[in-house]
Amino acid sequence: MSDSENPISISANRETHVLTITWGDQHVSRYPFGLVRLGCPCASCRGGHENMRADPDPIVFTYTEFPDLPETRMRGLEGVGSYAVMFEWEDGHHTGIYNWHFLRALCPCEECRAKREK
Repeated sequence: MSDSENPISISANRETHVLTITWGDQHVSRYPFGLVRLGCPCASCRGGHENMRADPDPIVFTYTEFPDLPETRMRGLEGVGSYAVMFEWEDGHHTGIYNWHFLRALCPCEECRAKREK
């Protein structure tokens, strides 16, 4: 993994419902909480182990609005070693392990969108 795929800061704003990650290459990713939850990489959310992938399901990028529901309200986050983070949601879900590569691939900004579409 390159240094650009390692975060140097992570913050979650519960008022604006936005997760912000600044990466080693100074790229700043801003994720609506709803996108983070929709992209959950756990086997249950992905529909079974046979659907597990290193990158987010492309369908998550077709959503532009995320309702304010218990499943999209982040209760907390916790580091997993030096490679990932887990989120706890108000509906009790907390099994998705989001590694740095996955989160960088989930970035919804225009620059990252253009890279995905190539």
